Amino acid sequence: AGVPWCPLSPTGAHTIQLLVDPPWMPAVLWDWVTLTCLTSGTPGATTWYKDGQLWWQKGPKHIIFTESGTYKCERPGTGLSLSMSVLNERLVLQVPARALLEGDTVTLRCRV
Repeated sequence: AGVPWCPLSPTGAHTIQLLVDPPWMPAVLWDWVTLTCLTSGTPGATTWYKDGQLWWQKGPKHIIFTESGTYKCERPGTGLSLSMSVLNERLVLQVPARALLEGDTVTLRCRV
């Protein structure tokens, strides 16, 4: 039930999107976070960046994360995605990983 993947940017705002599962931000390692680099552009290998540095060239488009950090992805001809933080914290306040507008009702999660 529910949408399993949520974009970190509004549809159409970027030609490349970084999707997170479970669909909450910031992501936490103990959720076994999967990030997916999604684009409608040219098919090809995915390049991943961690903390602003090249991390994995010719990688897969889906990754399950085991290290905290700030991640971005890139596919041929699309440029860089927005960044996604993956935390290793004992206490975190999360919001849904979707575009939010002023006036929206939002469910917050306080997780331990």
